[in-house]
Amino acid sequence: MKKSYDVIIIGAGPAGIFTALEVTKLNPNLSILIVDKGRNIEKRKCPERTTGKCVNCKPCGITFGWSGAGAFSDGKLSLSPEVGGRILEYYSESEAIELIKYCDDIYLNFGANKTIYGLNNEKIDKIKYEASKHNIRLIECPVRHLGTELAYEVLKKMYHHLVDNTNTEFNELTDVKDIIVSNGKASGVVLENAEGQMNVECSYIVAAPGRGGAEWLSAQAKSLGLKTTNNAVDIGVRVEVPNSIMDHLTKDLYEAKLVYYSDTFDNKVRTFCMNPGGVVSQEHYDGAIAVVNGHSYSEKELRTENTNFAMLVSTTFTEPFNQPIEYGKYVATLGNMLTGGGIMVQRLGDLLNGRRTDYSRLKKSTTIPTLKSAVPGDLSFVLPERHLTSIVEALKAFDKVAPGLYSKNTLLYGVEVKFYSSKFDTNNKFETNIKNLYTIGDGAGITRGLMQASVTGVVVARDISSK
Repeated sequence: MKKSYDVIIIGAGPAGIFTALEVTKLNPNLSILIVDKGRNIEKRKCPERTTGKCVNCKPCGITFGWSGAGAFSDGKLSLSPEVGGRILEYYSESEAIELIKYCDDIYLNFGANKTIYGLNNEKIDKIKYEASKHNIRLIECPVRHLGTELAYEVLKKMYHHLVDNTNTEFNELTDVKDIIVSNGKASGVVLENAEGQMNVECSYIVAAPGRGGAEWLSAQAKSLGLKTTNNAVDIGVRVEVPNSIMDHLTKDLYEAKLVYYSDTFDNKVRTFCMNPGGVVSQEHYDGAIAVVNGHSYSEKELRTENTNFAMLVSTTFTEPFNQPIEYGKYVATLGNMLTGGGIMVQRLGDLLNGRRTDYSRLKKSTTIPTLKSAVPGDLSFVLPERHLTSIVEALKAFDKVAPGLYSKNTLLYGVEVKFYSSKFDTNNKFETNIKNLYTIGDGAGITRGLMQASVTGVVVARDISSK
């Protein structure tokens, strides 16, 4: 590692990767250092994927490393500016669509699938019409699905292009202890890895630490005096049912994004990250907290008999509360406490009957769990009543468009928490009130998915190159 670079990018997720791709295209002579607390993509391993048992790797191989949590995700590229972030708060719809198209073409150039779901307007209109009868909103969003295995290959090609063919270095297993500011400008970072601690200078800093780095970025904001506003806290469960219940929706949509406002509390409940023929998985934050997630493959022979998706309750807190990330972690920790550190699973029928799911009851389930390490339990001891009631009411409503969803054998895994950092106040180039310091991606509370995170990287790169 050198002592000075033109650009330092904190976080090797899609936001950071696309920053580097665009900078090296527009200004090949600029030197770039990308640092991440995880490993190079080819070294990232998850023992649970092969042995079925999580061994609490530090750092978590699913959450951290080159390509961020996206490396082993379902690899969905949402092609609508309405989905996956706040890009429409910064750009007009036409500008946002143009940016998404630009990034989508880059994914295609690196080997992404050409198939797009969600373009059969006649069938989608019919689903949307039926959903509207039950106070359910279907958000239309074309999706390019990479699948877990193809997402890995595409992001690996991006790694080799940058490291082998451009003036870009990548340092794995490296923590950023502090961002250095001099005379109101970003001027460097304090890094720490196995070789010790060092100061590295630069002209521009792009903070894109992803969801796993959201808490770190919030702490940096406080110490640097950056302006932020609270984001919503999304807490809920991951639902798993047989493909037969969801196939009529996922065949054309791939991901049915449904929104319902609960009857009792009027809370927004939304489906998210739908994985047809997928697998429920777990990931870790801070080397300790286990949260549930899901993914699926593009190859048909790798698909399972189940579909899984998140059901999240969105809550935006007001002053004086300013710890949304800590609140989400607290709820997740309760679930971990009751399972001995892992993910909890409960049959919907047991939840409705006010009883804990145990191993004998789980064996009776006609929905066979794909997360074999999940521990049977009772989610009513974990989720706040407001959240649990809202989820149950939404499931009952969604059953109208997906008959069989509100079944005793529907599996609920907890806890699913989306850690969104407080949203940073920036200009439309995502530059903070500290000159040459940019915050982008999921960790900055601006995006919530691969595509819009990639877009923010392109925007920042163009601004840096123009300077």
